[in-house]
Amino acid sequence: MDFDDLKGAIPHRSPVQPRELTADAAFQFDCHPGVSCFNACCRRSDIQLLPYDVIRLKQRFGMTAGEFVAAWTTPFEMDQHGLPGLKLATRPGSGECVFLTEKGCDVYDDRPTACRYYALGSMDIRKAGESRLEQIFFVVTEDHCKGHAQPKTQTVREYRKSQALDIYDYHNRGWRELVVKKRSSGPTVGKPSERSMQLFDMCSYDMDSFRAFVQSEGFQRLFDLPEDELNGLLEDEVRLLHFGYRFLRQTLFGEMTIPLRPGAREARIAARQAVWAQRREQEIHRYREEQERSQYEE
Repeated sequence: MDFDDLKGAIPHRSPVQPRELTADAAFQFDCHPGVSCFNACCRRSDIQLLPYDVIRLKQRFGMTAGEFVAAWTTPFEMDQHGLPGLKLATRPGSGECVFLTEKGCDVYDDRPTACRYYALGSMDIRKAGESRLEQIFFVVTEDHCKGHAQPKTQTVREYRKSQALDIYDYHNRGWRELVVKKRSSGPTVGKPSERSMQLFDMCSYDMDSFRAFVQSEGFQRLFDLPEDELNGLLEDEVRLLHFGYRFLRQTLFGEMTIPLRPGAREARIAARQAVWAQRREQEIHRYREEQERSQYEE
């Protein structure tokens, strides 16, 4: 079959232009209240929240992470293993962003990364034979968006600077690397345990719970952090976020960058073995009771 003959009959057109852009590549786009489609993209909202987005927004509202997530987000699964993700909520019965007002975005100064990028897209890839991730850019064109017809041409670098994206990308980069590493590892890692999923969720979106976790007796009994470093983490959520990335790399992939207390690993293994042995004894005892009960009933 000659697929060229079917081009005109295929109704779907990807909003992503397949041309990869470098930081110094130019593209034509502008968005302002004078554009006829202003806020139209916010009425078709599908915004994934990244960890730094959550921190900025929950601090804006003076909420705990748990309160913000419950009030303004929707959970979703990022892969086949159920890796937890968050999307910005929309108004009931519509795709409209919960923060859209008649005047525009109500959280503009703290708007999420995806909102800042539009109408650019960004993706992290690891090319064959390379260990580091490379960030690539591309233009997203949608039928409702008239910003591409505006007479303003700028480079990707200039656009990213105007949208204050450097700081957002910097604080989210460690998390993106974790997600790419998890996806690229595939069968070599396998499905993460339920506990690993819980830790990923906490370290990604709930710095309040992670702070309490770092202060817990169990954490401090296992990890050997200098007091000044620990205090710095407890006082600064963004520093704590970056530490969370290190903690996840150590927990999920065994990259040992957080020092353990001498003998802590052995003590933990011994404690777990004791718990497992107790559970086995309980199961054996329960099984014997059931067998005896069954014989008695017969």
